[in-house]
Amino acid sequence: MDFTRDIVARRPDHGMTGLDLRLVFPAATAWLAAWLLIAFPGWAPGAQAALWAAALGVGLVVARRLLRARGVSAWGVGLVCCAAAALMASAVTVAAPGRLPETVRESAARQESVTVLLTVASIPVQTQSFGAPALFGPAGSDSGASARVRFRGTLTGIDQGEVARKGAGRGLSVPVVVFAETASGQTTALQIGSVVRLDATLRLTAAGDAASALVFGRGPPELLVTPPWWLGWAGELRTLFTTAAGDLPGDGGDLLPGLAIGDTSSVEADLDAAMKTSSLSHLTAVSGANCAVVIAGVMLLTGFLGLRRGIRIAISLLTLLGFVVLVTPEPSVLRAALMATILLLGIASGRPGRGVPLLALVVILLLAADPWLARSYGFALSVLATAGLLVLAGPLTRMLHRWLPTWLAAVIAIPLAAQLACQPVLVLLTPTLPLYGVPANLLAGPAAPAATVIGLIACLLLPWLPGVAGGVLYLAWLPAAWIASIARTSAELPGSRLPWLGGPLGVLVTVLLTVAAVALVMRGRGQVRARWPIAAIAVLVLAAGSYAGSLIGAGVGRAVAFPADWQIAACDIGQGDAVVVRDRDRYALVDVGPDPALLADCLDTLGIDRIDILVLTHYDLDHIGGVAAVIGRVDTALVGIPENADDERLHDALAAGGAELRGAARGDTGTLGELRWEILWPVRGSAVMQTGNEGSVTIGFDGRGIRSLFLGDLGEESQDALRRSSSPGEVDVVKVAHHGSADQSPELYADLRATVGLISVGRENGYGHPTDTVLDILAAAGTLPLRTDQQGLLVIAPGPGGGALTVWSETVRNETVPDTDPG
Repeated sequence: MDFTRDIVARRPDHGMTGLDLRLVFPAATAWLAAWLLIAFPGWAPGAQAALWAAALGVGLVVARRLLRARGVSAWGVGLVCCAAAALMASAVTVAAPGRLPETVRESAARQESVTVLLTVASIPVQTQSFGAPALFGPAGSDSGASARVRFRGTLTGIDQGEVARKGAGRGLSVPVVVFAETASGQTTALQIGSVVRLDATLRLTAAGDAASALVFGRGPPELLVTPPWWLGWAGELRTLFTTAAGDLPGDGGDLLPGLAIGDTSSVEADLDAAMKTSSLSHLTAVSGANCAVVIAGVMLLTGFLGLRRGIRIAISLLTLLGFVVLVTPEPSVLRAALMATILLLGIASGRPGRGVPLLALVVILLLAADPWLARSYGFALSVLATAGLLVLAGPLTRMLHRWLPTWLAAVIAIPLAAQLACQPVLVLLTPTLPLYGVPANLLAGPAAPAATVIGLIACLLLPWLPGVAGGVLYLAWLPAAWIASIARTSAELPGSRLPWLGGPLGVLVTVLLTVAAVALVMRGRGQVRARWPIAAIAVLVLAAGSYAGSLIGAGVGRAVAFPADWQIAACDIGQGDAVVVRDRDRYALVDVGPDPALLADCLDTLGIDRIDILVLTHYDLDHIGGVAAVIGRVDTALVGIPENADDERLHDALAAGGAELRGAARGDTGTLGELRWEILWPVRGSAVMQTGNEGSVTIGFDGRGIRSLFLGDLGEESQDALRRSSSPGEVDVVKVAHHGSADQSPELYADLRATVGLISVGRENGYGHPTDTVLDILAAAGTLPLRTDQQGLLVIAPGPGGGALTVWSETVRNETVPDTDPG
């Protein structure tokens, strides 16, 4: 514990005086410039000229002040800020045209099937995107022996279509994300550096995205070239290690490759969700801690052998390079490796760098090499976590040392510092607060280095001494299993994720509270009565009181405000469907949304412990991704036709949890309390597609004053076929198909004449849902649209008068919606 003793023994910081922030401002300026310009690359050439001119002007002022022996501190920082921003503009100007050439734009615009050449750039990960036959192959194909995978790659050529005929599809270097179907056992052959050929369609991404396009394969990729030797060894070693770890029992075997080499391809969705909920997912993201462990081990070993410092540093750098290749150059790895390299070179020259300036320099260098890192959450979290450790860990340790032993103070301070620094970005990913994040890290954190070191040793021994490596693997399994158990336990505790403001407002409030907390931590011992600590305490106390009151008030308010006889509730679970139908203490759930945590929160809010009927309309992730929240709580599941082995495993999981599975088709009927339900689609033996969106199980409920219809993701063609075959008639509530896409049948909605249309849609979803087309269709039918993206949780009950409905939402409470039927 020399490190912790040194922290406490150091002279206490007074405010921020101990920090060198001169490079922080240029790094922040560079980050902001890159963040803006990658979204508007057409601005980059003009911005480049303006910023370099500004840098030249400020440089002349600096030179003049130097000649006159005047201070240039502020002007010098301004000069570096201008130069850093200009460097980002130049980098975007040079890189942007090659990232999205006209040939790729044309292919994406035509939506034609083309044959592309791709170089694999990341470890393929099996996706949970059930369904989508239009993207992955013909409906009804036997995919039981196949897997759907996602990986990053570089599109290097287009071999088919108009682009290829013009001879313009060669020599490309376009970053893409690939979705493909692989034959059994082929996934392991798709190693980083492999060149493959794939029949696919292209779809452009939003400006500023790290990938310029999405590639949707229409069959398995064909391997053309294996990776070069300097990448191939790492791929073979990763595969060998992941396979060996997969033979270990339980979650420990699945988690170990992520802890040791950053390969999370074996981590199941429910374990991944638990790791995120408990704030432990960073342990499987290789970063500075892993690089530090590797370098420290090499330096100690070479020192023990008596090698000179220069040789020791050279061996450390070579080992670090090999480690980066093995764990793959993710943004966090690149940041950590570059910091370690510069630090080692500084030690070799006798001038070791300081933490904060070194971090700022690395940020500028990496953004200059790839400005699109400016919008990478992984990069941002890596930088913020490192900054938190550099700035806050020491003061937090010294503050806690007043009440705790030194070692315990340091153990608590390290995860707390990282959590404080990262929380403003984390709320953008999930607008919640991890109640047990710090305790979970306290319990799991000490096991992570053991799993990393022992797992890495086992990985390196596998090709040479497989028997010995097997024994070492079991030793590494113990801390991995411990971490997994901590994740699952903390994720299952009540209130594991507390709700928080989302979007820019949530970030702003989080930043304000973080600054207040930092002001307390960084205060000097003699400044307890200074204005800043008093103001910080006031802000934190006010925020804590307001937040506690809002939690209690929201729970009580909802319990009071919900109509006692509510019948339908559309959960606010983002871009996906999860709608509850109720009759007294009986509940049906139509789809489960994309995220188990969000669905669990909604069911808890509604006070639901048991699901009498679960309807899975089809197998896209936004409709079945949250199924883990209800496994073991379902009596009967009405399901569509499984398309592949993943869907069948989903059925098996529901059945293992006690659910009775029934294949649903037109004509099936039953009751939910006093409500009658009926399946209207699909039709057994119909010529219309029976799987994917077009095969969505469509169910209607009738009783207690409300007729409702749930259309899943049916498109216009299937909606018209439903209208002809089942004649659903008029309803009071319709769940609008496919989150309000434009692919709708005006005739069907005109026939339904629904009073309200539920649109379950995510905020800023990127698809433009709900579209103007569907809103116009609903308006023409006299249907009032209710949207979860704008109104949050929606609850519907029979109104006080015949034909009326009472609508409760998080924005408008207990509004009566009259019947729109003039008859």
